[in-house]
Amino acid sequence: MTDTGYIDPSRANFEAFKALDRDEPVAMLNLVRFREKAAYPEGHPLAGKGLSGAEAYAHYGKDSGPVFERVGGTVLWSGEPQTMVIGPEDERWDTAFVARYPTAGAFLAMVTDPEYRKAVVHRQAAVETSRLIRHKLREAGKGFG
Repeated sequence: MTDTGYIDPSRANFEAFKALDRDEPVAMLNLVRFREKAAYPEGHPLAGKGLSGAEAYAHYGKDSGPVFERVGGTVLWSGEPQTMVIGPEDERWDTAFVARYPTAGAFLAMVTDPEYRKAVVHRQAAVETSRLIRHKLREAGKGFG
């Protein structure tokens, strides 16, 4: 897979997110591929400790979790991808989940929170590439429409 490096949002993508309605609930589809070895910045207490990307991501979850909960975030669904049924055969993900926020503004509050900003270093060290896709919620039920 050649699309690597999608770790943080681009300025343009973040501005597009902020331009949408901030008062409606949103679901965020997360697809994450971990680095084999975490890449912490020089001087970080965990730099050079030999952590895997998955281990660094666990630190991210532990440290960012309180902020996620404080803004009203919940995980609607989480899974471990097993095989690509439709899509590029060389594309692989280590974890996938859908996080729900009571409003898009709650997501923005989380990512700008000082406690979250400290925790995000673990995500940056852990992730080789990722996708984060905002979704407008629809009523769940039978069928796909």
